[in-house]
Amino acid sequence: MSIIGIDPGKSGGIASITDGQAAGIPMPLVGKDIDGHELATILRDAAPELVIIEKVGPMPKQGVTSTFNFGAGYGRLLGVCEALGIPYRLVTPQAWKKRVLAGTAKEKSDAIAFVKRAFPMVDLTPGLKRVPHDGIADAVCLAEYGRQLMTGNQGAA
Repeated sequence: MSIIGIDPGKSGGIASITDGQAAGIPMPLVGKDIDGHELATILRDAAPELVIIEKVGPMPKQGVTSTFNFGAGYGRLLGVCEALGIPYRLVTPQAWKKRVLAGTAKEKSDAIAFVKRAFPMVDLTPGLKRVPHDGIADAVCLAEYGRQLMTGNQGAA
């Protein structure tokens, strides 16, 4: 079984959990935009049973242009899934954090700690980064949420 989690946005990430093994990468970009072609290649090659995408909306105090650009990228993610015929589910941050990060403050640091503990093989510092990539960590958590939904199990694989 292969589940993909996607934390949308330019600083987001894409992660997969397949047979208990997780992997993640930063959101593919072309210039300053999400690379829909690369995203389609990743999803087509992974052939997931389900994609879990964080359901997001406009953020307070975000400018009109930023909101529009974010929405365009978000729509691109949904459009790629639709075009490839891959089933997806939109999940609010509150829902996946309640299940995957239970017993924590549900902060970015908690998602990073969860991934380091449950899936230590995931590279949270790709490209020799010094600070863990929270978009990848969130994407792994989203994939874990999907794995739990599909298997009916709680707790990391």
